[in-house]
Parts: sequence; structure tokens; C-alpha cells
Amino acid sequence: MDVAVQVLPTVNATLNALAAVLLVVGWVLIKQGRERAHKWTMMTAFGVSVVFLACYLTYHYALKAQYDVAGVAFQGPPNVRTAYLTMLASHVILAAAVPFLAAGTIYLGLRDRRQRHRRLARWTLPIWLYVSVTGVIVYVMLYHIYPSAPGKPIIEEPGQAAAADAAP
Repeated sequence: MDVAVQVLPTVNATLNALAAVLLVVGWVLIKQGRERAHKWTMMTAFGVSVVFLACYLTYHYALKAQYDVAGVAFQGPPNVRTAYLTMLASHVILAAAVPFLAAGTIYLGLRDRRQRHRRLARWTLPIWLYVSVTGVIVYVMLYHIYPSAPGKPIIEEPGQAAAADAAP
């Protein structure tokens, strides 16, 4: 199995968790009036999220290139699957908005447009935090609570499915 496919889900979850921690720290810092520390913490959170996005895209490219699949199947029971898919859908939809919200919020902050920055940040922070936290939850559910086999993603080796279909 390709190293990217084995390692990147854990890297992605770690980056999501780090982004969540940085977002909370950044929020605490601004509540304390520590603007400079807030600025650098939030810029770091954005950088971590950019690295996450690069790793996420690399992972899905590797899945498609190596195994001709778009993702890893959820193996939990039907009632949990429904909750998982609901959370995943909201995660994906909101994740598409995060880069634009974060970039806009950062732009306004760097331009010292404080009132507009605060107004947008009131939306950006909870959405970005939700996406970061649910990203970790999705990882834990997919790879640790309901894995197909201990420590291995649910991906068949090339040709394995065809051989299984040909068996009597």
C-alpha cells in the first residue's frame, strides 16, 4: 500500500486538531486584548489549514491513482452510518466555505478594518472550528472506531476485487 494512503489520514487529522487548538487560542488571545499574538496565532492556523488542504488533496489523488477509488467506505452500523454521513455532509459543505471566509477575515484584519473583520470573524470562527473538529471526528470514526481491519484503510489491492468476483 502506498505510504501516502497509509500516513496522510493521520497527518490530516493531526493538522485539523492543531488548527482547532490554534483557533481557540487565537480567540482567547483576542478576548484578552493581545492583538499581535492573536494575529500570529490566526495566521498560523491558516497556514496549518493550507498544509492540511495540500495533504488532503494528495491523499485523494493517491487513492485515485493507486486504487481507483475516491475515498474510504464507512463500515459502521446503519444507524451510526446515518449520523456519520449527516456530519460528513455538513463538514464537506462548510469546508468549501472556510478558505474564502478565512481569507476574507484575514484580509480585513490585516487592513485594520476592525468592524468588518469582527463581523465576518463571528461567522468564520465557528464554521472553521466546526470543520476542524468534525474532521478529527470523521478520522476517528473511519480509521479507529469502525475500521475494516486493524490499522488498515478499506481499500482493495488492484486486481483483488476482480479475483474475488471470479471466485465460485
